[in-house]
Amino acid sequence: MKHSGPEPGLASDLKTGAAATGGTAWTGLLRRAATLAAGGVATVVVSSLVVFLALAQAPGDPVAQLLGDRATAAQRAAMSAQLGLDDPVLVRYWHWLTGVLHGDLGASLTYRQDVTALLTPRLGVSFMLTAMAALITLVAGVGLGTFGGVSGRWRPLVSGLTGVGIAIPGFVAAALLISVFAAGLGWFPTYGAGSGFGDRIWHLTLPAVALSLGWSAYIAQMTAAAVKQEADKEHVTTAIGRGLPRFLVIRRHVLRNAFIPLLTVSGLVTAGLVAGSVVVETAFAIDGIGSLLVRSVSAKDYPVVNAVSLIIIVAFVAVTTVIDLVQTSLDPRLRDGAGA
Repeated sequence: MKHSGPEPGLASDLKTGAAATGGTAWTGLLRRAATLAAGGVATVVVSSLVVFLALAQAPGDPVAQLLGDRATAAQRAAMSAQLGLDDPVLVRYWHWLTGVLHGDLGASLTYRQDVTALLTPRLGVSFMLTAMAALITLVAGVGLGTFGGVSGRWRPLVSGLTGVGIAIPGFVAAALLISVFAAGLGWFPTYGAGSGFGDRIWHLTLPAVALSLGWSAYIAQMTAAAVKQEADKEHVTTAIGRGLPRFLVIRRHVLRNAFIPLLTVSGLVTAGLVAGSVVVETAFAIDGIGSLLVRSVSAKDYPVVNAVSLIIIVAFVAVTTVIDLVQTSLDPRLRDGAGA
């Protein structure tokens, strides 16, 4: 008897089921994106409010920083009214937040210019430094961690190196790199960010290494643990035992599955790189938003501090949201759970 394929009713049911599964996956992903977006907006608002309130309660007076000790009480009162510092703190926050929503970050109290114009040239420097540090972190961390995860002979050495790397603070790493490779060997400059693209990469190499050192060790530890866990699973050992190339098995069955938990810690690494850039930029005298933040905190320049803090918060929330969406799209369990 000639087989004519599945019955029309069965084929229709299969198509309907596949379409329903795809629709559920997309619905779950969209719901997850909406939830993350709402949570990200709430995080930005709450975090900016906390920073604003902390600055308002911090010791020091920006009016005294501007006018000096010889100013009269009337002059200080007039300056406070001009800057809006005599309003209640929640009113000041509302005025600042509505200004931000309209693209106005305010004017710097110290530099006497628009905050946006003050930050624009420094954002490129800080972004390039963070990007270089992130690239070094991923290449060194994932490479060293994979080597330690699949090689039992070298695993203790990798664990020792990563332990030492995590224990070294960023400012200590910066001081060591400056004394050895800049002042001692003269291979790299000791300060500044350079002018052209190639010169800037040369100037930012040591700062990027100092910034990425601890986080590379952290990523290496996480990668080694994830790779070892996947490499010890039965289907991996069976594939190697059947004579499949070890490199192929590691690439297809170990690294692919170990990549998902690494996405989770990428948000933490991003936050660490952004926060660590403040110390590294100060150590290498790089005129980025990190060093500007340190100077503005000392000078009680509230508009600049609020603007830089907002940029750091938004960057962290955006990166973690994208990572969470990528992880949801890669892991069917998370995607199905979001659509349930």
